[in-house]
Amino acid sequence: MQIAFPQVADVRVAPERIEFGEWRQVGRTELFSEYRMTFPSAVQTDFPKNDSIELQVFLPASTFGRPPVVILLHFWGATDNLLERDTARELADRGIASVIVPLPFHLTRTPDGYRSGELAIVPDPNRLLQTMLQSVSDVRRTVDWIQSRSEFSSNAIGLTGTSLGAIVSSLTFAVEPRITAASFMLGGADLSYLLLNSSRTTVQRKILSDEGWTEEKLKLALAPIEPLNFLNPSDTRPTYLISARHDNVVPLESSLKLQAALGNPEFLLLETGHYGGFLVKDRLVRSIASFFDSSLRGRRFNAPDKFYSPTIRFSVMMDTTTGLNLGAGLDIWRSNERADIFLAGYITPRGLRGYFGFQLGNGVSLGAMFSRSGTSPGLVWSTIF
Repeated sequence: MQIAFPQVADVRVAPERIEFGEWRQVGRTELFSEYRMTFPSAVQTDFPKNDSIELQVFLPASTFGRPPVVILLHFWGATDNLLERDTARELADRGIASVIVPLPFHLTRTPDGYRSGELAIVPDPNRLLQTMLQSVSDVRRTVDWIQSRSEFSSNAIGLTGTSLGAIVSSLTFAVEPRITAASFMLGGADLSYLLLNSSRTTVQRKILSDEGWTEEKLKLALAPIEPLNFLNPSDTRPTYLISARHDNVVPLESSLKLQAALGNPEFLLLETGHYGGFLVKDRLVRSIASFFDSSLRGRRFNAPDKFYSPTIRFSVMMDTTTGLNLGAGLDIWRSNERADIFLAGYITPRGLRGYFGFQLGNGVSLGAMFSRSGTSPGLVWSTIF
């Protein structure tokens, strides 16, 4: 089906080729040598600081020949690169180079007077278009730079991102054939749906609604940067998607749309919310590194069949014995994947509690609360970490 796009820059058009300067070494460990490389963004904005890209580059100390390389993209609002640096270390341990690219309006590209990421997701579809187009263009120019260096394998380039970084990665993967393999952690597709349903975009959603933006209007306005419009389910390049069942930042429905558009990615579903993956971060990083270790070297990767990820609840609780209470809990048993009926253990300011609940919807459940004082009817509202 042919899609009529608004008249904006075409994300499929590669950025203009440029001559790159030299990188500079800034550190060395037993695993890698670390470098910095700076070049201009192909898309210019009203913020000069945003239009200069400083890469963090990690070249493994131990490798045979020219190593594969993976481009790493961070999440929305990142104030550091700790997750990406952890991933870089794990990749270097496997003889794989990596490059951290700061997304527009983040980290070293944050304009003075703003928070990292504050200008990245705004209630203005035209600016969202520009930011996403700049993001994709920056990654593609990074690929140009990688291929200009004799230190890297030019035909074994991976791409991975987390949350916003995963969304940018999915669109870049769709339009950049030089990407050999890609992984997407806590990413999704259908941008209009995300804007109107994510728990992170409540302010943007209110402003867009006040200005008359419906989901249908947003879908048309964002069509030029919608990953679903460019991904090909028949694409045979290896992909790996990691999603969270209880995610309210990038809802599972959005992730499943990305899964379908990718065709047949390796898939791992965490029993957490958007942030619960932090509790199993090291294992996730190792899993992603294993994916690239296999995929960039021509071997097949299979996502883990079993991957324990705890379901942590933060709850407001009411029962007839103690009244209103707050608690942090861990699911012990669930009746099904949706946890329509569940048993959880809680830590509260008033001591330990057990709770056996039946979901009513929107995070609210009705059930029985257990404590040393006995058993009483309880009503609980939960959000999952």
